Amino acid sequence: MSKEPFSEVVYSKNVIEFATVANEYCSFIEAVDQFERKSFITKVQKLFPLLYLKTVLLPVPDIEMSDDLPEKHVSEEDYNFILHKLEAKLGQFDAYQEVFDPSMQFSEEALEASISENIADIYQDLKDFILSYRMGTLEVMNDALWECRNNFEQYWGQRLVNGLRALHNLAYGMADLEETVEPAE
Repeated sequence: MSKEPFSEVVYSKNVIEFATVANEYCSFIEAVDQFERKSFITKVQKLFPLLYLKTVLLPVPDIEMSDDLPEKHVSEEDYNFILHKLEAKLGQFDAYQEVFDPSMQFSEEALEASISENIADIYQDLKDFILSYRMGTLEVMNDALWECRNNFEQYWGQRLVNGLRALHNLAYGMADLEETVEPAE
């Protein structure tokens, strides 16, 4: 009985668990409007470490990506729509001082980062992975896994841990995270 070359990797326990957490993350981010700011922050604070753990446990795909890059499903408009919803939810609490950026070591000014941008960047990569993974084609699934894992190592993994630091500060700091509705003039 012959097996497909990478079926064992894309259907492994760690990949299935990662896909489950990634899907939960994306669904939650898409529903950002349904949560009060404080509960949104505490939920993301819980999802970030789980997502980090599930990503570092991913196996390295046996076969490198094919010549065709996986399809991008999240358009620039989709990304901006999510980003603006996140910015509105986080409001004045969105910006934080970045402390881990290699280019900062020679800078005299602090670098400002955005929690909503971190969340949206992670969302974009995970949503692309989930939609490709759902296609069920082994090669597409493998390529999506390889690209998502590689992007985590190169880009969004650092954004996740930096954002978690900022979220921790909000959740346990002195900020009043309650949303107030401004009276109409």
